[in-house]
Amino acid sequence: MAKAAKINFNKETYLRWYEIMLLVRKFEEKSAQLYGQQKIKGFCHLYIGQEAIVAGMVSATTKDDKFITAYRDHGHALALGMSPKSVMAELYGKSTGCTKGKGGSMHMFSKEHNFFGGHGIVGGQIPLGAGIALAEQYMGTTNVCVCFMGDGAVRQGALHEAFNMAMLWKLPVVFICENNDYAMGTSVKRTTNVPDIYKIGSAYEMPSFQVDGMKCETVHEAISEAAERARKGEGPTFLEIKTYRYRGHSMSDPASYRTKEEVARYREQDPIETTRQTILKNKFATEADLDKLEEDIIRQIEESVEFAENSPYPDPSELYTDVYEGNYPYIMD
Repeated sequence: MAKAAKINFNKETYLRWYEIMLLVRKFEEKSAQLYGQQKIKGFCHLYIGQEAIVAGMVSATTKDDKFITAYRDHGHALALGMSPKSVMAELYGKSTGCTKGKGGSMHMFSKEHNFFGGHGIVGGQIPLGAGIALAEQYMGTTNVCVCFMGDGAVRQGALHEAFNMAMLWKLPVVFICENNDYAMGTSVKRTTNVPDIYKIGSAYEMPSFQVDGMKCETVHEAISEAAERARKGEGPTFLEIKTYRYRGHSMSDPASYRTKEEVARYREQDPIETTRQTILKNKFATEADLDKLEEDIIRQIEESVEFAENSPYPDPSELYTDVYEGNYPYIMD
């Protein structure tokens, strides 16, 4: 594993981490409830348990950096500052959603927040992340693209092509595998003889590290170092961030392939609870302060549900907008 964080994080950072993680957790719990009520339909992949990754990501990057991920994307959207109302409305398939109700759970997007989406094709976002980084390099910026993937996506051939080009051209991209141990219901150990996924990067001589993803501190330090390396023109980094999802792969997965003892072991490391205890221990806030914050977050989420409930569905004419169209004339002799 990567070394423990050496940075002395301040009060503001811990409180911001806690707020982000609590917002994501409460939003996802509400989403699960609404899915059970059939308010939300289609595929829905929750981020419960993995919140420390997006919290550490935000504190380690800048607002001008670019971000792209797979279909477990609600947490990334909220952490980057997208409105809970626009995210919830998208889950409802309403026109006020962040992709006008056309993308749903798996395809959040926000140009304003430099979030290039969740992607439903497994591994499809990996070469796109390299391409976004190439654009930043071409334009001469110091921005970095942070490209997320799941542990199942590293089996895709596109990863190897993207890794090769990223190293060859020293692209400013941080590749992050959110390793929650299961690709759908299949454990990592059943799909590879290299269970330490970060080692894949060594084939391309890419700096690669394994990171404790249950702590905001270690996530921040790892992403910060990788981003700094990219900004200096030293190319990409591959981070395997070890995390865990408490729920199934999607809402249709009862997760019967895991034991209660396994889930309980990870809940003992819950990043929200450990961050809360750090805040209280250092007197960064009181119990009352944190309870008030939680009340405010719950209110935001309830308002987002009301917003989604009262928003209209897309007009049928929208079926023909935001669709790529090309003309390919052929010259016939």
